[in-house]
Amino acid sequence: MKPLTKEILDTFKKTGSQENEKDPKIIVKYFTPWSNWTWFATEYDPETEVFFGLVDGIYREWGSFSLSELKEITGFGGLTVERDLYSKPDRISDIDINMATIQ
Repeated sequence: MKPLTKEILDTFKKTGSQENEKDPKIIVKYFTPWSNWTWFATEYDPETEVFFGLVDGIYREWGSFSLSELKEITGFGGLTVERDLYSKPDRISDIDINMATIQ
């Protein structure tokens, strides 16, 4: 699985900053197949390879996470973080998360 494709990079570039967007668009979703951790990336800086988005794990919070960090995470039997191949760009409000619990 390729963590980023040209199409995804083009979408990030076209979308740009969503800093002032109340309901940002999710460009790409990553998840751990062995646990409940999910990363919903809304922005990406190709120079630093750092995403910004919603992280749903032990807590739900907005923050930055790097591509290298995602690549380093491993689970049982060598499983790795996967890109959701079937996810399409949605808005944060479209996912099944109680927004009131997000810090």
